[in-house]
Amino acid sequence: MAKVFTKEYLLSLIGQELGESDWLQVDQVMINDFAEVTRDHQHIHVDAEKASLTPFGSTIAHGFLSLSLLSYFAESSFGFMLDSSQMALNYGFDKVRFLIPVKVDSKIRASATLISVDDKRERLLVKLRVVVHIQGEDKPALMADWLIMYMK
Repeated sequence: MAKVFTKEYLLSLIGQELGESDWLQVDQVMINDFAEVTRDHQHIHVDAEKASLTPFGSTIAHGFLSLSLLSYFAESSFGFMLDSSQMALNYGFDKVRFLIPVKVDSKIRASATLISVDDKRERLLVKLRVVVHIQGEDKPALMADWLIMYMK
């Protein structure tokens, strides 16, 4: 991550968008690789013939694949470090909603808005509202309130 913020500057960004990533194509190879790692081989993800008979008309990415790409999107666009922290840890999510599926060969990108910054004794808990957009779709693929703990 190239951006380094002070705590004071970070506090001034509450309510603002921190950035938007470039588009990333989600192809069948990526979906199959994720299926292998997670052992989730449901036909809607990996069997094009069976998936073509579903309301989606094609295979779709796992919701958790889209969610797991948040780390990539953060690193490439809206992520940051604090000048007073040694590391940032994924602390979890307050809310995750998968709104529409990501069909094979779709392009997605993420944007993030800073929601809050909470002091937790030598640590800062940051909440980002992250939205994953699908190129050509009005509704996002997912929305999540992501918690990141910055530690000294």
